[in-house]
Amino acid sequence: MSEASSTFDSVLDLCQHQHRRIVLAVLAEEQRSLTLNDLTQTVLKYNHQTSITEVSEDVLTEIRLSLYHVHLPKLASEELITYDSDRQLVELTEQFEQVQPTVSTILDADPTLEAPIEL
Repeated sequence: MSEASSTFDSVLDLCQHQHRRIVLAVLAEEQRSLTLNDLTQTVLKYNHQTSITEVSEDVLTEIRLSLYHVHLPKLASEELITYDSDRQLVELTEQFEQVQPTVSTILDADPTLEAPIEL
């Protein structure tokens, strides 16, 4: 298997879950570091189609924990993001720039995400 094919498969795997697609989309759109709370609110907005004032604290906690324990570590393990757990800041890496065209194509094909993804 070629490196390009392996990279493509990795990106497809990473983009399987909508939370990760939303995280990558908003980070790419904002082009700056975002907090875990920013990402939690963005996932709520796009995945649950509701605002933070209309949702229970349990739902917010579930999203935040899934980002913290599952989705951000998976993106970080592929070196697409860095996560500073002390400051709770997430940012894209230079590695992301290499796969951004593939990620953009996947995001554009997702009928549940409105472009651009904004905070």
